[in-house]
Amino acid sequence: MPQTFDLGRFALESGASLPARLAYETHGQLADDAGNVVLVPSYYTGTHESYRPWMGPGGVLDTDKFFVVVVNMLGNGVSTSPSNAPAEVAGPRFPLVTVWDQVRAQRLLLDALGIRRLRLVMGWSMGAMQAYEWAVTYPDDVDALLPICGAARCSPRNRVFLEGVRAALTAGPAFRAGEYTSPPVAGLEAFGRVYAGWAYSRDFFHHGTYRELGYPTVEALLDGWAADHARMDANDLLAMMDTWLSGDVCRGRPGGYEGALRSIRARTIVVPSTTDAYFTLADSEIEAALVLGAELRPLESDLGHIAGRPGIRATESLGVATAADDVLIKHLFPD
Repeated sequence: MPQTFDLGRFALESGASLPARLAYETHGQLADDAGNVVLVPSYYTGTHESYRPWMGPGGVLDTDKFFVVVVNMLGNGVSTSPSNAPAEVAGPRFPLVTVWDQVRAQRLLLDALGIRRLRLVMGWSMGAMQAYEWAVTYPDDVDALLPICGAARCSPRNRVFLEGVRAALTAGPAFRAGEYTSPPVAGLEAFGRVYAGWAYSRDFFHHGTYRELGYPTVEALLDGWAADHARMDANDLLAMMDTWLSGDVCRGRPGGYEGALRSIRARTIVVPSTTDAYFTLADSEIEAALVLGAELRPLESDLGHIAGRPGIRATESLGVATAADDVLIKHLFPD
């Protein structure tokens, strides 16, 4: 079971407030000087459990060396979310929690744990969005940054994708504007089927790579994604989607988007997938060029966006592990 941290009545960027708890899991031992901390924020539909393939002695994040804090986003169904919040903010009444809000909440958790400086912030997908926000909001507190298949802001292409799956989820009468009394299964299944087409690449389907992931046919993959999403809460999916849409490190800061990225002081390796359909290689090339001293290290993969997801395939996992080693272990513990 994850641990929880009570945020009290947490003030949000929108002006609303949320009675909130953060759920988190730790791995490894905190050093006496709290100088070995890695923060890993959760991703869309992911939880603290989703990152466990990266954890362990000698793993992507070596828990013999590092104290890893994996934090569940507000809205993800484990931390305070539409599905488990007090009635006043439950379901469709759940307020917008921006990426900036998520990072500020995580900062309060770390303060309570006696942690000020982070050796590394890393994450996949929406976890990468939060990692970028960390490096911009708290530039003096982040030594290294490793965004994997993510971006510093939600692009127009992301918005097209997200509004498409939102429409599939909310279109049916069972959704009832979020006031459903039983899960809107048809909408959830449609959401999963549409999502599957964006998650992987053209070559993934053309070459039958789906068989490597346990799907004997394309139809089985579509059925699997539909079944997975049918078990999720629709309002939680929408709350996390709204967080995703809010992502933008610019946030009215002086210098805009470019200035925000140039303000990052962390040693940075940007790890996109070469075939990601919505967090694209082209966008990552722009961001890596704007972060001072950053290295762009693409994962050559036909898995699309899923290339960076923890525990999917050994080749891509090795690429993530090598990037983590280079940005963190070699940088902080030189021979």
